[in-house]
Amino acid sequence: MAVMHAPTSARTARLDLSPPVEADRADWIALHRDPRTYEHAPHAMAGSDEQASAAFDVALAHWAERGFGFWVARERATAQVVGVGGLRHVVGDADAATDFHNLSYRLAFDHLGRGLGKELARAAVAYAVEWLPDVPTCALVKGHNAASVATAWACGLEPKGTRVLSDDLPDEPPSVVFHSPCVERLTAFDDDTRAQVLDLWVRVTEGGGAVGFVPGDSRERHDEALAAHEGGMAAGAQVAVVLRSGEDGAVVGIGFWVRGSNPLLGHTRTAYRIMTDPARRGRNLGRLLMSAMHRVARADGVEVAVLGVRGGTGTEAFYESSGYVVTGRTPGMIRVAPGDDREDITMARRLDDRPLFP
Repeated sequence: MAVMHAPTSARTARLDLSPPVEADRADWIALHRDPRTYEHAPHAMAGSDEQASAAFDVALAHWAERGFGFWVARERATAQVVGVGGLRHVVGDADAATDFHNLSYRLAFDHLGRGLGKELARAAVAYAVEWLPDVPTCALVKGHNAASVATAWACGLEPKGTRVLSDDLPDEPPSVVFHSPCVERLTAFDDDTRAQVLDLWVRVTEGGGAVGFVPGDSRERHDEALAAHEGGMAAGAQVAVVLRSGEDGAVVGIGFWVRGSNPLLGHTRTAYRIMTDPARRGRNLGRLLMSAMHRVARADGVEVAVLGVRGGTGTEAFYESSGYVVTGRTPGMIRVAPGDDREDITMARRLDDRPLFP
């Protein structure tokens, strides 16, 4: 199998995100010299154009050394630079014993309030979960900066302690450390994890999620289905990908990769039971779970990922945003209730460098 290298660029609904190049220096300086965007930390603004330019050189060097870093964000509709943001590797010290990737972004003043910062930040956290697996992603946010706190929550990050920053003023409160979810590849469940997964599955079903059952189906039926997955895990045909809260370790998402019995399809896996905590909707966890699924599958040598979608749920658009395309539709295949037959939609994407459709 060809080894796929992490992409350097990304796309969101409205933005094209790409590594900075020399032609972006003037935009970078302008962004980092506008006091209107430093309302919550005016002392952090570059003191001169030369200082802002030096920071741009640091950003270029980070890309050259590590292969990721801050992107330049352009609005696709206009090709205009609207901001910068992404990830910076931070080496552990006395305050943070382990390395982490620091999430940061800055938008041009005229583009604040449009949700572009959240869009950029959510993409950066998902990128880190899928492509930068050895180090957690964190956002260091002042508690009084309500917009940044809201963005951290919307990215799927959760508070986990505080930290004093090197450029903090003497009377300034420490920053809240927002931490990314943890990813686990499991071939068996301990009792506590199993109980949490079963609870999550029942709650997702009752919330209308298309995960094999319909609201009102019993907990016992869910338990039997979970036992069947455990049998597949014990036989080596399935793995579970678990997403845990960065705050307290609770299970907030899970999906299963299943290997079929046909040896001709050994390079493929099918995803089942993709679900996240319904109490955390709007928190980017679905996207992060898919990023975690891809990370685990790619590490296992999987080249093609396949999944099924129940028609009428609108989830095709979500999976399309994660790189999947519709490869087949079977009308009336899924009977949710008498008189309510739905399409069974098959979607797929490659996890290597090759295109799905040559």
